[in-house]
Amino acid sequence: QVQLVESGGGLVQPGGSLRLSCAASGNIFNIGTMGWYRQAPGKQRELVATITGGGRPNYADSVKGRFTVSRDNARNTVFLQMNSLNAEDTAVYYCNGLVNRYNCWGQGTQVTVSS
Repeated sequence: QVQLVESGGGLVQPGGSLRLSCAASGNIFNIGTMGWYRQAPGKQRELVATITGGGRPNYADSVKGRFTVSRDNARNTVFLQMNSLNAEDTAVYYCNGLVNRYNCWGQGTQVTVSS
């Protein structure tokens, strides 16, 4: 059974930074595109950033220039470096990955931006 486990969420002041990590574990044969989505209260889940197995990133317009997605294929891990955070970034952040050709989700980690 494959699991995606996120870490790194928390409370940060406006303008601050956080780094999220997501590690895939289990019986893994192949991992394709991985990425991050978020869901704010009362809103639908939305894409934040993805990165292909070859390292090509894709970002939502709202985070371009502030967030950086990266991955370590040797450790089956994807990262999200978030800078210049603002209140609109407050949400539960979910890791997503195409693992063994199945679309997998993590349990989510809360990011709260507040003074």
